[in-house]
Amino acid sequence: MSVTPAVDAGHDPRTGERRAGLAHTTPDELAAILDRAVQAAPVVAGTAPATRAAWLDAVADGLEAHADELVAIADAETALGSPRLPGELAKAAAQARFYGSVAAEGSFVDARIDTAGGPAGVDLRRARRPVGPVAVFGASNFPFGFGVAGHDTCSALAAGCPVVVKAHPAHPELSGRLAQVVADALTSAGAPEGAFALVVGFDSGLALVDADQVAAVGFTGSQTGGMALVERAAARPRPIPVYAEMGTVNPAVVTRAGAAGRAEDIACGFVESFTLGAGQFCTKPGLLLVPAGSEIGARVADLVAERDGAHALTQGIAAAYATGRSDLEAAGARVLADGRTPGAGNAVQAVLAQVDAKALTPGSRLLEECFGPLALVVEYASDDQRDQLLTTLQPSLAAAVASGGEGDTEVACVVELLSHQVGRVVVDGWPTGVAGTWAQHHGGPWPATSRPDATSVGAAALDRFTRPVAYQDVPASALPPELTDDNPWGLPRRMDGRLQQSGDSDSDGGGGSRGGAA
Repeated sequence: MSVTPAVDAGHDPRTGERRAGLAHTTPDELAAILDRAVQAAPVVAGTAPATRAAWLDAVADGLEAHADELVAIADAETALGSPRLPGELAKAAAQARFYGSVAAEGSFVDARIDTAGGPAGVDLRRARRPVGPVAVFGASNFPFGFGVAGHDTCSALAAGCPVVVKAHPAHPELSGRLAQVVADALTSAGAPEGAFALVVGFDSGLALVDADQVAAVGFTGSQTGGMALVERAAARPRPIPVYAEMGTVNPAVVTRAGAAGRAEDIACGFVESFTLGAGQFCTKPGLLLVPAGSEIGARVADLVAERDGAHALTQGIAAAYATGRSDLEAAGARVLADGRTPGAGNAVQAVLAQVDAKALTPGSRLLEECFGPLALVVEYASDDQRDQLLTTLQPSLAAAVASGGEGDTEVACVVELLSHQVGRVVVDGWPTGVAGTWAQHHGGPWPATSRPDATSVGAAALDRFTRPVAYQDVPASALPPELTDDNPWGLPRRMDGRLQQSGDSDSDGGGGSRGGAA
């Protein structure tokens, strides 16, 4: 008797209409994918970083070449529309090129050589090596930026690791098409078979985390999903790291000078930020702290009442948003304003609620994220109360400070307090934009992430998928390319404590008694 294969089927958020499905990966198919990834791992790791950069350039070119088609599919499955989706695709292409440039620059390898003539009396060579195949679980709310061809995938490939991506059930058709674009681009650029693959289905995702062949997991999504993967990976006979970016309530603090001089600007900026993308950002500012007597809360309420409704990505997110609102009201939140609602599909409306400062106590539901366009406003009566509230909040990915400009004496104190609670502090801006640059950190203490030392955006994202290895008195023939004296990849290295940029001669400290690698 034939069995109809299980599928992930997308739905149009505007209407709820079911769309084409993507068949689940069978156990045999998954086994073959993992075998190919294992076979590709030493090839990918042994490929010069500059060549990996060319692979990622090809991926970026492929995204841009198919932009119209990909955006149309994404809009049908996410309702995120224009200009959001075209802009996100363009950024995804740019980030692929960026991670390639980080690989080619080479400092992420952190190559260090101490010659036998140094203080230790032995030849020691250390570098960060690729960990092997990486499993990636993308996000529903960023189908390009944190999806099949997103930050995790591109940074892992740049670091020298094969990638197996689990398709997101919120946009399966897009996941499948993106995977084909990425696979074709990598093949055309000369990447080995097995460097990249897609799997589909809940069980396939669990099997990825369990698989001996997988060395690390990248995840972007809910705290429930992220911690489930963390616990599953920890229960393996050989546990592996899960780099889960989950998000919480990101606070925005208005100083007294800010409230006095920039109330309208702050109110408008806050509403734009917390309702952006129907509030479905892990960096959404969900809590606004304002000085008592400020008119900012009332002004935000007026703006929210005029806000058009939007569509949640999935029916499940819309239902969880409604439950979250009810839970917050039950915990003491008083609704100040409801926005408009589109009234069909996965419809959600913006909500502003007010909470008494004394209600923000450890363990309260008021301190937990409500994923969607809902925010709380809280008044603080004194600087001491403000500071106490900041230390009570859950750690977050990011926080914002709305100041009175240069000379605002409150800023330094607030920034210092927040720096112990979050991964990124923004002054006179909003946290919902995350630039993929060398200095970026997109992470934070638990429960914002599972690994506070890691970032999922920026040059340091490659570090997640490498680990340091030291080689003592190893002959040149057995060293990886990044640690041989001739430095064939042209990487920057630290020789006997002195940093040498790529292309510098190693002749002043690279030779030794073991065939040039002593």
